Amino acid sequence: MSKVTIKDEFWGRYIQLVQDVVIPYQYEALHDRVPEAEPSHAIANFEIAAGRKKGEFHGFVFQDSDVAKWLEAVGYSLTIKRDAVLERQADEVIDLIGEAQQADGYLNTYFTIKEPGKRWTNLNDCHELYCAGHFIEAAVSYYEATGKRKLLDIMCRMVDHINSVFGPEAGKLRGYDGHQEIELALVKLYRLTGDEKYLLLSSFFIDQRGQQPHFLEQEWETRGRINHWVGKTDTLDLKYNQAHLPVREQSVAIGHSVRAVYMYTAMADLAALTGDEALRKACVRLWNNLADKQMYITGGIGSTHAGEAFTFDYDLPNDTAYAETCASIGLIFFAQRMLRLSPDAQYADVMERALYNNVLGSMAQDGKHYFYVNPLEVWPQACNCNPDKQHVKSERQGWFGCACCPPNVARLLTSLNQYIYTTHGDTLYTNLYIGSELNTKLGDTQVAIHQQSNYPWEGTVTMQVNPAAAAEFGIALRIPSWSQGMEIRVNGELLNMAMDVEQGYRIIRRVWAAGDVIEVQVPMEAHRVYAHPLLQADAHKTAIQRGPLVYCLEGTDNGQSLSPISISEAGAFTEAFDKTLLGGAVVVESSGFCVEQESWNGGLYGRDKAMVQPVTLKAIPYYLWGNRGSGEMKVWIPEGKA
Repeated sequence: MSKVTIKDEFWGRYIQLVQDVVIPYQYEALHDRVPEAEPSHAIANFEIAAGRKKGEFHGFVFQDSDVAKWLEAVGYSLTIKRDAVLERQADEVIDLIGEAQQADGYLNTYFTIKEPGKRWTNLNDCHELYCAGHFIEAAVSYYEATGKRKLLDIMCRMVDHINSVFGPEAGKLRGYDGHQEIELALVKLYRLTGDEKYLLLSSFFIDQRGQQPHFLEQEWETRGRINHWVGKTDTLDLKYNQAHLPVREQSVAIGHSVRAVYMYTAMADLAALTGDEALRKACVRLWNNLADKQMYITGGIGSTHAGEAFTFDYDLPNDTAYAETCASIGLIFFAQRMLRLSPDAQYADVMERALYNNVLGSMAQDGKHYFYVNPLEVWPQACNCNPDKQHVKSERQGWFGCACCPPNVARLLTSLNQYIYTTHGDTLYTNLYIGSELNTKLGDTQVAIHQQSNYPWEGTVTMQVNPAAAAEFGIALRIPSWSQGMEIRVNGELLNMAMDVEQGYRIIRRVWAAGDVIEVQVPMEAHRVYAHPLLQADAHKTAIQRGPLVYCLEGTDNGQSLSPISISEAGAFTEAFDKTLLGGAVVVESSGFCVEQESWNGGLYGRDKAMVQPVTLKAIPYYLWGNRGSGEMKVWIPEGKA
């Protein structure tokens, strides 16, 4: 077992924001006590199911999961810092959940209140196992933080009920949920308890998916082809929830992006635990397609609002991008599990990209407003007037009727310590350069490591290594894909970076003694990034990146309209830390051009080009956009010549 405590100026501020603002705010939102936020009804549903009050079910069929994710975030937060008030609030919510649980262990407020006779009759649409999965994750988190078993016992009873309903035995359903989640949750429950029945149930759900005859199709026919959301339908799209093929035969990321990466996460978990080589190879194929052909530069995935889904290779439009926050969080889960399978820096690179850009950018600096959708280009008037762009917002919202993203952000940031390191054999792999203290065992030796980092503004990292006794083991440092000229010193001695590099990590194997110091310098120069020639949306354009951060132009800094602006092909970059910008950030400037609207002599169309004038462009980190009022934003910028 390893213990990691984050002590980092940059991430510490966000973790504290989650603890001090986000978790209390979301608690009030779940109780419908935030006037400016859309009502959640989530706690009210549990009160009705528990018999504490009368009323009707309100919200989406999966509304319970918002409570579960809040509780999971509370567990992680209490692991960082005990809080008696927060713990009491969580215990009261858990008491309520226990009262809402049915005598046979079943737990779901929608079917308890609204359709009590229709349990397990619409797995394709109704998220029963999905909600159970989130409560399992919450139960594990809360037990590990507090040692209290109540929620854990509630969910063990629920899983016993699920085990009585699903399985390969005669009389049981050979089914699986339309929205994957329980599969990865059951693995967590297995890791906590060591009870193999949870691992077997997770494997059952993964193995059944996509098998013929298709369970979801048979279920749909039995219901008279009725869909929970739209009524009578003529077709059922099994690709939407990755049920079109057995999982070991899948090679292309397809369908609803959150469902996909949650499933891939469970597949990687099971491959690591069982040694299933076919499952591992499927994970690698799916990862390669997703990361190499269907991922935005910000770490966003899922390019269309229609089904919140992947479309096809290299189809990554900027102004209609979906890139749901939950999908990037799921991508981070998947990357972490792939790092457990194999120490390959490509997984950590993507994890870092999604974390610093798409996920962090989804939450406002006040912790009370959120993006569900994370576009790479915004024209506010089009968002308001064009029906094809109305899913895109130019300002973050206080809450959502479908509020899956805000508590997902909270649970990720409060559990961020779990993503910094992985261990393979007696080698410690450093995946993220985040200030932290680690206590772990490498080989037979107890080791404490103190990492100090100035990321993401400076590429200076130091790691003090303190084994309990002098011992030989390995420490591997990720060489970021965006870096050039990384230097590493051990006790002041410069290492040869051409040696001992394996899968993007510089491996340092030696006899370590208490007080040994590793110094890392990663140049963080602003540079241009270009897209693959087949990525049509970004042809003849460039993006700016500095370190792990992607940058963007905002109308606030560059004039109200960004469409007439291009960046000079030969323009150099200047960088400066602006302490007045939303808590402080490095700002990048360069030379560019702006079309003079006044020089246009034609009507809507004309034969002569308008004149251009030189301008200075100012780019800010993408994660900060939208915090200074509504306005235009753009990541990919046309390149121009004088």
